[in-house]
Amino acid sequence: MALLDFLNKRKKSQDNDGAEMSFIDHLEELRWHIIRSLIAVAVAAIVVFIFIRDIVDNILFGPTDPNFVSYELFCRISRAIGLGDTVCVTPVEARFQSNTMTGQFISSFTIAFLGGFIVAFPYVFWEFWKFVKPALTPAERKKTKNIVFWVSLLFFTGVFFGYFILTPFMVNFYFNYKLSDKVVILPSFSDYLENLIYLTVGIGVLFQMPLLIMLLAKVGIITADFLRRYRRHAIVMLLIAAAIITPTTDPFSLSIVTIPLYLLYEAGIKIAAKINKRQDDRMYSDV
Repeated sequence: MALLDFLNKRKKSQDNDGAEMSFIDHLEELRWHIIRSLIAVAVAAIVVFIFIRDIVDNILFGPTDPNFVSYELFCRISRAIGLGDTVCVTPVEARFQSNTMTGQFISSFTIAFLGGFIVAFPYVFWEFWKFVKPALTPAERKKTKNIVFWVSLLFFTGVFFGYFILTPFMVNFYFNYKLSDKVVILPSFSDYLENLIYLTVGIGVLFQMPLLIMLLAKVGIITADFLRRYRRHAIVMLLIAAAIITPTTDPFSLSIVTIPLYLLYEAGIKIAAKINKRQDDRMYSDV
């Protein structure tokens, strides 16, 4: 039913523009949006695959390198705020194994596809937005101006945050945590790749929260008071989201994911409060 209502809105919009489209026409248009998005991802994936070895050595395994930029950055920040070497992260010597004959071969395609998706994300969302936009009213289109830019910015910010901040802490914590000296830490490459994907692409998706709150506030679905009233419920939902993103649900992993998500939620409250204030001022001025 939701799909039919959405397509009916698109049809009315097309009718107002003088071009009538049937239900099948809408589905055909959606199909081409999807095809063009997949082509963009495929082209970017091919480029990633061509340079797969350099990408794996220099980017994928970057957070495991003792000279990784984040390790020096953590120390500088720690000393700058008067904490000495408290926040300094001791680099570890990480080694990984591949215990299946086809493991590395399959992983190369996973890396190529995800790399292609990250690179092509702005275009993929633009294709999605082109399909959704006709169903919006002129007022809604005005309120969502530059949405492709902001969605892409938040996505890449989340990816960079997961890669440069969360992943180094994850690598350092797990390689230094030992129950016994008799246990040798030698994780599989696929395990590392899975964690890296969750902490980059997953965080990139969840970083859309302030924008989502902004859009819902602009159309009047939620208010800042509503978000404040249900803050405790939101924390539980964020913990669940963090548990889904992090393959291991230990307190450390949950903390490094939940804290930035909670800060984004608080930022969303401030954004909603400003929007609500402008809406109230506009309403009083019209009276």
